[in-house]
Amino acid sequence: MQAIVISENGEEREYLSYVLRHAGLAVARTANVKMVISSLLKQPVDLILLSAKGHTAVAEDVVSIRKMSQAPLLLLHDILSEDETCALLDAGVDLILERPYSPRVLSRYATMFLRRAGSVPISILTTIQIGNISLDPSTRTVAVVAQPPQQLTPLEFRLLYILMANAEQVIPIDVIIERVWGYNGEGNRELVRGLVRRLRRKIEPDPQQTQFIYNHPGIGYRFSG
Repeated sequence: MQAIVISENGEEREYLSYVLRHAGLAVARTANVKMVISSLLKQPVDLILLSAKGHTAVAEDVVSIRKMSQAPLLLLHDILSEDETCALLDAGVDLILERPYSPRVLSRYATMFLRRAGSVPISILTTIQIGNISLDPSTRTVAVVAQPPQQLTPLEFRLLYILMANAEQVIPIDVIIERVWGYNGEGNRELVRGLVRRLRRKIEPDPQQTQFIYNHPGIGYRFSG
């Protein structure tokens, strides 16, 4: 398993690399996003760890990464407002750890993402077709009639697969968190809301007028074709 650490601080790069190596990953290091963008297509990675400080243009960096890679993206950042957190989740970050963070927790999150990514071989999952929408596990894409296929991130794919495989059933938020992220959902419901917003932008003709993913406040989400 290959990870890449992106941090402008040389000492932090070495420290984060040490943490991930002890989690069982091979680690490459770079100082900024621009230096790694071109290599992501040539040398795919299994995990991206981005460290950012202050309130720089992190969202733009995330968008640039997402154009080249759908690998799980973990962000280390200073304390963020709720709006800033939501904006980064919407841009494509899978998980945000605010400073000060625990290296043990970081290591667990890294192994969790990799375990979840490899726990179910995509090759054994079948395409799901419901009404005008089709989900293809082999390419991790979703297609709506008359629209080009959309590439999904690993988290987006897992969420949509769970919802479509249980169409017309309300899936509780805590169940979604456990099956998508792999940990107990207490206090992490904003992660689901951010992921749903991102997914709706890819599949809903009008994200403000839901046709596929319905919210049942205080309970969970339901897919309807």
